Amino acid sequence: MAKFLKNTVGKVNTTLGFYFLTVVLFWLKTYIAYKNEFTLGVKGPVQEFILFLNPFPTAIVLLGIALYFRGRLKYWLIIIIDALQTSWLFANILYYREFSDFMSAGVIKSSGAASNNLGTSLAQIIHATDFLVYADVVLLILLLAFKVIRIDPRPFKIRYAATLTMIGVALFAVNLGMSEHDRSDLLTRTFDNNYIVKYLGLNTYAGYSFYQTEKESATRAKASSSDMKSVLAYLKKNQADDNVKYFGKAKGKNVFVIHLESFQQFLIDYKVDGKEVTPNLNKFYHDKSTLSFDNFYHQVAQGKTSDAEMMMENSLFGLPTGSAMTQYGTSNTFQAAPAILSQKGYTTAAFHGDVASFWNRDNAYKSWGYDYFFYSSYYKEKANYSVGYGLKDKIFFKDSVKYLEQLPQPFYAKLITLTNHYPYTLDKENQTIDKTTTGDSTVDGYVQTAHYLDQSFAEFISYLKKAGLYKNSMIVLYGDHYGISNNHKAAIAQLLGKKSVTSFDLAQFQKVPFMIHSEGIKGGVNHTYGGEIDALPTMFDLLGIKNKGYVQFGTDLLSKNHNQTVAFKNGDFVSPTYTKISGTVYDSKTGKKATNMTTKQKDSVKQMQNHVTTELSLSDRVIQGDLLRFYTPKGFKKVDKSDYSYKVTKTLKSLKEIQAEKKTSVLYKNNGKSTECLYKTDAPELSSSSDSSSSSSSSSD
Repeated sequence: MAKFLKNTVGKVNTTLGFYFLTVVLFWLKTYIAYKNEFTLGVKGPVQEFILFLNPFPTAIVLLGIALYFRGRLKYWLIIIIDALQTSWLFANILYYREFSDFMSAGVIKSSGAASNNLGTSLAQIIHATDFLVYADVVLLILLLAFKVIRIDPRPFKIRYAATLTMIGVALFAVNLGMSEHDRSDLLTRTFDNNYIVKYLGLNTYAGYSFYQTEKESATRAKASSSDMKSVLAYLKKNQADDNVKYFGKAKGKNVFVIHLESFQQFLIDYKVDGKEVTPNLNKFYHDKSTLSFDNFYHQVAQGKTSDAEMMMENSLFGLPTGSAMTQYGTSNTFQAAPAILSQKGYTTAAFHGDVASFWNRDNAYKSWGYDYFFYSSYYKEKANYSVGYGLKDKIFFKDSVKYLEQLPQPFYAKLITLTNHYPYTLDKENQTIDKTTTGDSTVDGYVQTAHYLDQSFAEFISYLKKAGLYKNSMIVLYGDHYGISNNHKAAIAQLLGKKSVTSFDLAQFQKVPFMIHSEGIKGGVNHTYGGEIDALPTMFDLLGIKNKGYVQFGTDLLSKNHNQTVAFKNGDFVSPTYTKISGTVYDSKTGKKATNMTTKQKDSVKQMQNHVTTELSLSDRVIQGDLLRFYTPKGFKKVDKSDYSYKVTKTLKSLKEIQAEKKTSVLYKNNGKSTECLYKTDAPELSSSSDSSSSSSSSSD
C-alpha cells in the first residue's frame, strides 16, 4: 500500500500528473452536480454515457491552456482556470435552484437590472454543502503549499500541450456527434437550455449562450424594413375576428391591471386544513361579471416577470435567453398598450414598490409610452414596510391611492404586487394561515404569502368601491409565472393530492389566473386555452379597440377563431387535444402519452408544432431586429422616449398641471379632498396614527 501511494504521488509530482488530477477532480464534481443539483431528464444508456462524457472535453482544453506556459506559472494557472470553471458551476447550482434554468449571457448582461434584494433570496438558496464544489481547488492549493505535491520545474513540451488540446477537441467532436445523433439539430434550433447542458456540458453551454447573445446584437444591425413582410403576412393569416357579443363592452372605462406575483392557478379555491387560501380572489373569480380563464398559461422564459410584462402589454414573446426588457427595453421601438391607450385619451401609469431600475423598467416603460411610473422613491419607507423584493402589498396598495386619485380618467393603471415572491417569507404578525406540510421549506410558506396577497387585494377592491371607481373600471388580474418550480416534484404531488407527478402534470401546473371584471359583462369560467401572449388582444376587444394593423402575436381569447395552441418559449406546447413536452406527445384529455397515433393525428401535432415554431421565431425576429422601427400602424404615433421623465419632482408637478387641465381625476371630482381616508387596511405596520396617514417621499432622482 505504501509503495502504491509513493508511486501515485510520484506520478502526480509531474506537470502531466497534476494536470490529469485536476481534470479528473473537476469532472467528478461536475458529474455529481449534474446528477444531484440539476433535473436534466436523462433517458437511456446513451444519454447517461453522454452526460458522463461531456465534462471532459472542455476541461481538457481549458485546463490545457496552462500547459503552454513555463515554470510555476502553469501550476497556478491550472488552479485559477479550475476555480473559474468551478465558480460558473457554483453560480448555476444556485440559479437553477430558484429558476429551474441555467444562467445565460443575457441574464449576466442584465443582472444589474435585477440584482438588488437578491441577498435575501441567496440566503434562502445557498446550502452549506454547495461550497464543497470548491473542495478540490482548496485541496490542490494546500497540497502545493505544503509541498505534498511538488512543482515540476521542467518545461512542458509544446507538442504535448497541443496533443492534449487536440484530444480535447476530438472528444468534443465525439460528444457532439453522439448528441446530434440522439437529438438532431441540437445547436441550430431553439431547445430548452437543459438540452445543451445535458448533451454538451455546462462549459459548452456558456460559450453557446455568449455566441447567441452576440448573434442577437448582430441581427439587429442587419435587420431591414423588408424583414417585416413575413411578420405582417403571418399576422394577417392568423388574425382572429373580434367577438361581437363582447366588443366594446368596457369602452371608455378605466383599466386596472393587477400583477399577481408568482401566483398559480391551483391556488384558486385551494384550501389548507379546510381554510381557503385566497377567499377574496375566489369570490372575484366566480363573480357573475368576471370572465375567468381556467386554461390560461404563463409563457415566460428566463426573463420571468419581465417576459410576462412584455407579453401582457405588447403581445410579443420574451427572448430565448435573458430579458427582452433589459436587453432591448431602452433602445427598441414598441407599440405597447400604454402608448396605444394614451393616444386614445387614457392617462397611463405603472405602480411598483421597488426601485425604478428593476428589470430596466425606468427605461422600458418610456419606450412603452407610460405617462407615469411610481416606484419606491414615491412611497414612504420604513424598515418593516418591505419584505424580499420591495414594499409589502397592503402598504403598497394603500400608499398608491395618493397618486391614483390624481390620474385623469379614463386611466390605465398597472399595479405590480411583490410580497408573494420567492422565498415566500412573511413576518409572524402578518401570517394568518398555516403553512402547508410538504416538508419542503421553499414550498410550505407559499400559501402564507398568497393569503396575504389575497387580503391586500380585498382591501384595494373595497377602496375602489368606496371611491366610485369599481363600477367604472375594467379590472384585469393575471399571474405572471410559476411560484413553485418543477424541481419540487414531491411537494407538488402532495399539494395536488397525488402520489407522484408526470411531465404532463407539471405542464398543467404552469397555469396562472387570468380574470377580467367589468360591471355589465356576462362573466363565467371560460375553458378556452390561451396564454399571456393573448391577454392584450382580449382586453382590446372589450375596450372596443381594433387591433388589426398592430404587431401582436396573440389572439383574442373571446374570438371564435382564436388558436388554442399555447406555445412555451422552449418550443413545447399545450392545446385542448395534444400536449408536447420535451419531445413527448400527450393526450390532453387523459394526460397519458399518445401512442399508436394515426397519420392524421401526427399531422395535427406537426401542424401545431409548426405554428409554435413560426410564431416564436417571428416574435424573436421582431425584438432582436427591432423591426417595429420600420413599421408604424395607421393612426399610431411613434413613442418619443425623451417626452417622459419619472423623476419625483417633475411627476408631482405634472400631476397638478394635468388635473387642472383635464378635470376628470377622482381628486378633482371630490373637490380636491383626498380619498385616502376611505382606504382601510389591517396592516400591523400602520397601526399607529402616524403611520396610518400616507406621505410621499420628498426625494427626487
